[in-house]
Amino acid sequence: MDEAYIYAKPENFKRACLYFHKKLNSPVAMMFACDERANKKGFKVYCAFMGIKYKKWVFVTMDVSGDSPEFESIANDIYSAGLFEREIKEMFGILPKGNPDLRRLRLHDEVWPEGYYPLRKDFKWQEGTGAGKKEYAFNKVEGEGIFEVPVGPVHAGIIPPGHFRFSVAGEPIINLEARLGWTHKGIEKLFEGKDVNLGVKLSECVAGDSAFSNSWAFCSAVEKICKIEPPEKALFLRAVFLELERIYNHLNDISGIAIDVGFSFPAMYASIMKEKILCLNEKLTGSRYLKGVNITGGVSVYLTVWKKKALLKALEAMEKDFKELKSMLYSSVSFMDRLDGTGMLKKKTAEDLGVLGLAARASGIEKDLRKDFSRVYSNVRFNLMKESSGDVMARLNIRVSEFEESISLIRQFVDMIKQGSIDLQEKLKLKDGFGLGYIEAWRGPLLYWVKLNKSGLIERCKIVDPSFHNWEGLCYSVLGDIIPDFPVCNKSFDLSYSGNDL
Repeated sequence: MDEAYIYAKPENFKRACLYFHKKLNSPVAMMFACDERANKKGFKVYCAFMGIKYKKWVFVTMDVSGDSPEFESIANDIYSAGLFEREIKEMFGILPKGNPDLRRLRLHDEVWPEGYYPLRKDFKWQEGTGAGKKEYAFNKVEGEGIFEVPVGPVHAGIIPPGHFRFSVAGEPIINLEARLGWTHKGIEKLFEGKDVNLGVKLSECVAGDSAFSNSWAFCSAVEKICKIEPPEKALFLRAVFLELERIYNHLNDISGIAIDVGFSFPAMYASIMKEKILCLNEKLTGSRYLKGVNITGGVSVYLTVWKKKALLKALEAMEKDFKELKSMLYSSVSFMDRLDGTGMLKKKTAEDLGVLGLAARASGIEKDLRKDFSRVYSNVRFNLMKESSGDVMARLNIRVSEFEESISLIRQFVDMIKQGSIDLQEKLKLKDGFGLGYIEAWRGPLLYWVKLNKSGLIERCKIVDPSFHNWEGLCYSVLGDIIPDFPVCNKSFDLSYSGNDL
């Protein structure tokens, strides 16, 4: 097992979390609560850390009284715990004493009155909530010559809703605060009471651009609980589709970065390349966004001989097109000048904020679950991509390098797919228990902690999209830049509103 659970008394919880935070050199990977009052156990709070050196996920857990739900906050000592504690307060009504910021994340004050905690088991959503009366308290930056520029939540085009409050002194940005939650869907509540087959379908709806990653992470959590290992062939197929999801999203972001600085021709060129991959996905699986591929215990799609040939032929053509795209981008002095030094996120800041995935690797943090935890990727030659400057250029370079590496990985995995089963040959035997499923999605680590009851139904599903960690990184990266640079900074992170808001 790659999970370790450490029980701590409430008075020792903070000390234990600080120990593993330093020992494992890990931010808070996830922190959440479970309502177990029906079993007269009150609430449970879990705090997870990533132990790369030991190949372990360490969970520190404690009991919280159901009568007086509160615990000592760790947010003042571990910054990456702050948003998680706000979420626990918002969804469960458990007070993290000492947390300096207890504003809501998703249940907006204008809509939700006090006293409604949706993730408690006794919450009755059918009764409605009435209307809230408070206004959201944005942080104020005061001083001579400072003014605010509000942007959103409704944006031009098809951008999802998010509100950004800029504080500027002249032109430079001196503070940026993001208010999200506009696409909150109550996903974690919707998982409650569902069987695992419905759970797979629901996971594909968390974030449309990461449908495959979400379903793989969910399936791996259930597989771990049931102590089953999908056939090797199924795991290699999953890896192929994961990399296809990665490269079409990287092309989308390369296009977005180009269009946000007015470089329209390569932007359209990259969009055409992305469309070709989506068409390839449909040809291989029947779904442009790879939905319906993952099932618990394996996959539902087999690559026939002609499908393998079609895939490899498409990759060969894609390499030629990508070479042309790179030439367009890197030969433009004005394009390079707009990216170089823009949206800088230093390594120390990224570490303190708990930034993960692609954005972290662009700031010099060498972490990738494919290399650090995945047994599937240990079968192939895999190069971890890293940059050090932490600017928009670095994040572009990571995408370019990972695109090329993903094509290499797909070829290796296709070559390793031999005859054999692609799913379990017997019916999945569900049982009660809990476990963590994880995958390195194209943005970064995507985590699913799932708990099943004795009937095999989902009792709790906690999801952490890498965007939940990285929005703070975006807000810090623009400091000192000007507002017209924000769109390209934003696209260089390309964080998920839907995955963050859940």
